[in-house]
Amino acid sequence: MILFPAIDLKEGQCVRLVQGDMQAATVFNADPAAQAQSFERQGFTHLHVVDLDGAFAGKPMNAQAVEGILAKVKMPVQLGGGIRDLSTIEAWLGKGVSRVIIGTAAVRDPDFVRAAAKAHPGRVAVGIDARDGYVAVEGWAKTSELSAADLGKRFEDAGVAAVIYTDIARDGVLKGLNIEATLALADAIAIPVIASGGLASLADIERLIQPDCAKLAGAITGRALYDGRIDPGEALALLRGAREASLA
Repeated sequence: MILFPAIDLKEGQCVRLVQGDMQAATVFNADPAAQAQSFERQGFTHLHVVDLDGAFAGKPMNAQAVEGILAKVKMPVQLGGGIRDLSTIEAWLGKGVSRVIIGTAAVRDPDFVRAAAKAHPGRVAVGIDARDGYVAVEGWAKTSELSAADLGKRFEDAGVAAVIYTDIARDGVLKGLNIEATLALADAIAIPVIASGGLASLADIERLIQPDCAKLAGAITGRALYDGRIDPGEALALLRGAREASLA
């Protein structure tokens, strides 16, 4: 179980949204690279970054901020937002991104995901962002008629490294992860699933280390870290203890 701290980028700054609403952005740090360094110092081993402007524009919009992060940290960085063609994927991987996340394009062009995963084994993830169980696209501005499970099943044999599942209703509002829906997706597909959206407290971490969540590959936390609701040391210690216990 990997705990990913999240950096969401809007106009070059580190922000958090409420349920994907770009008009409800709170700036937490004007220096995303410094924020990434802080997470690394706190003991986090992986980083989740989203180019929010890119998700709406359909192309990278915060490249300078992302490159600044890559220059300052050694931990693997997974990046989503505006990644909709192979040349963009290759450019980011070439600049040091560990794994790219394809969201909107996974709904519109499944063959693109398959081609990307084949060309870059282990380095392509699919972002499934759901509203009431149905996949949202274009920075969550639109909802498709495709269920999260049906989308995940499309890529069972594609070589996708992970699926990042976000319950939009929970995102940024600190209501807790939607464990039930996340586990249902993990049961429906063989691809490793990462939980996202709503992680609010150490109670969520304690829930994630229960036996039924062992099938999950990780979880993403954002606002709760920035607001101080989760102590990084305590959260990482809980996960470390659970990992050590499972190996004993």
